[in-house]
Amino acid sequence: MRIGVLHGPSLNLLGEREPERYGRVTLAEIDVAIAEAAQRLGVEAVTLQSNHEGELIDWIQANSSTVEGWIVNLAGYTHTSVALRDALAGSGLPFVEVHLTNIYAREAFRCRSLLADAALGVITGFGPRSYMMGLEALVEHIGTRR
Repeated sequence: MRIGVLHGPSLNLLGEREPERYGRVTLAEIDVAIAEAAQRLGVEAVTLQSNHEGELIDWIQANSSTVEGWIVNLAGYTHTSVALRDALAGSGLPFVEVHLTNIYAREAFRCRSLLADAALGVITGFGPRSYMMGLEALVEHIGTRR
C-alpha cells in the first residue's frame, strides 16, 4: 500500500517559523517520522511539499493511480482552495486532513476548512503526531475496505 502525503505552503519553514506556535521540529524530521511510521505499518509514504497550489494539484492528479489514500496538511490552502478540495475529491481516494495546531482555537478565518466535509477525518492540534495519527487511521480504514 502506498500513501501520498501533501504538505502545503510555508511548512518548509517548520522549525524556524513561529517556533512558539509550531515547535522546533523541521519538515525533514516529520518526513522521516512519517517514513518510519509507514514502515512499521507495512506501507510506503511518498511526500511532497509545495508553496504552489498548482503544483500540489498536479501531484494529486499524477499520483492518484499510484496511491491508495492521502494525508494532507494544506496549511493556509485549507481555508481558501476550492481547487485543491476538488482535486482531492476528484481523485476518488480517501484522505485525512491533519494540522499541527488546533485550527479551531486560532483566528476565526482558520476555523473553516474547505476540506473537512470531504475528508475521512480531521486530526488537529497534536503537533507532528497529527501526521502519524492520520496515517494510522487511514491505513486501518483502507485495510478494512479490502
